[in-house]
Amino acid sequence: MDSLRFNLQQSPFQLRPRRTIRPRITNISNQTEETDPRPPSSAGKIQRLVLNNEGRTKLNARPDREFYSYPRFVNHVDDGFISSLTDLYRNRLRSGSIVLDLMSSWVSHLPEEVKYEKVVGHGLNAQELARNPRLDYFFVKDLNEDQKLEFQDKYFDAVLCSVGVQYLQQPEKVFAEVYRVLKPGGALIVSFSNRMFYEKAIRVWRDGTEYGRVQLVVQYFQSVQGFTQPETIRQQPPPGGGAEKPVLNWFMGLIGLASRPDPFNAVIAYKNFKPLYE
Repeated sequence: MDSLRFNLQQSPFQLRPRRTIRPRITNISNQTEETDPRPPSSAGKIQRLVLNNEGRTKLNARPDREFYSYPRFVNHVDDGFISSLTDLYRNRLRSGSIVLDLMSSWVSHLPEEVKYEKVVGHGLNAQELARNPRLDYFFVKDLNEDQKLEFQDKYFDAVLCSVGVQYLQQPEKVFAEVYRVLKPGGALIVSFSNRMFYEKAIRVWRDGTEYGRVQLVVQYFQSVQGFTQPETIRQQPPPGGGAEKPVLNWFMGLIGLASRPDPFNAVIAYKNFKPLYE
């Protein structure tokens, strides 16, 4: 993705030697930098680190590529979460967009009826990504080892990260790279619940509350100069697992078999500005 004399004849009637004029070569680029009064832009730069070294640690310190070496063709969140996420994508992503699905798997939860120009997937298991019907192509990379995204600046209209942010050990660098590859007005949508592979989540996430995790992702955005003020969405499931089957939910809870629906959390921000669409 990397880019791109005259011969003077001396007259026989000349009475004195001609003076040789050497052209003065000026470095225009340097001159522009010296005379341009505008300060260099800090957009996309990491302003501060959110995590200390201890907060980035994992219980399982082995490479993530090993942990995800075999495919898991399962949904890591429940149907309610998936429905909320698909609705969010439906409302925030325009048809014809170029989308990057970070930390993806065999499903992207994009609305089926919406057509995008291109959907690029990223993850740690090629078999899972190959099964994802929404991806035009994909690449495998461990973002905890290398945060560089091999795309040109201002390439994507939107970047998505669903139920994966809890595993990032260098979130500030990843968010800065996302900023670089986003077009102005492009969105980064980060969604998560309370589920995780506990041994692979970073310490600050494991030790945090649900509200604290939302605020942590807000700080990830704020650590990079140029994102808009993050918007948070929190949807808490009703007590008892829902109101659609109250007697059954009460009985399942009584015998200890009830599972509480997954809470839905999302944090959204845009590069430079939030666009207004008709």
